[in-house]
Amino acid sequence: MRGLFITGTDTGVGKTEVTAGIARLWRRQGRDFAVRKPVATGGLDDAHKLSLAAGDAVEAVTPLFFAEPAAPPVAARLEGVELSLAAIVEAMGSPRRDALLVEGVGGLLCPLTVNETVADLAAHLRLPLVVVARRSLGTLNHTLLTVEVTRTRGLLVAGVVVSETSPVTTRAEQDNVEQLRARLTVPVLAVVPYRPGGYDEEIAALAAVDWWSLAG
Repeated sequence: MRGLFITGTDTGVGKTEVTAGIARLWRRQGRDFAVRKPVATGGLDDAHKLSLAAGDAVEAVTPLFFAEPAAPPVAARLEGVELSLAAIVEAMGSPRRDALLVEGVGGLLCPLTVNETVADLAAHLRLPLVVVARRSLGTLNHTLLTVEVTRTRGLLVAGVVVSETSPVTTRAEQDNVEQLRARLTVPVLAVVPYRPGGYDEEIAALAAVDWWSLAG
């Protein structure tokens, strides 16, 4: 199946906004696709955003939910569940669609089961990765480390999206996109501008990218 796996350099970097933005674009283009954020902990706000963007039920978008705001294996264990990669993949189902859009949990090395990480799920699904990076001090290191992990694990990266999760106020924040372009071996696909109220409609920076081709 074609598709994209949206990961991030950290939690709270804007993965859901980017995933929902791509979903809205594909829906407007009449694409046949499904969205999955297979595991959520602590709340279902992200799942609801993705559900609205894709037009799918929350339960289909996020089939596994655990109330404790902790890493999935910890939150699952508190409810008497031991997660496995096979169980997560099974819970995602096999949507009979042309493409699958998946949002990961936290960063690539975030624990997903007792022994496996988000990177292991990405490797199993074999979808091109989109890395979402926060536009802030420290993002050069975080982004380069994340892309290095994908290289050592043999994961295909379609590119990086830089997300402004707060106003850009320093020279370092202004310059880090060009620094990333100079240092990365993958393209910076888009820069999503800061918007205090969030994004409930099409994001122009994402609309300029042919995501469907990248998912091929």
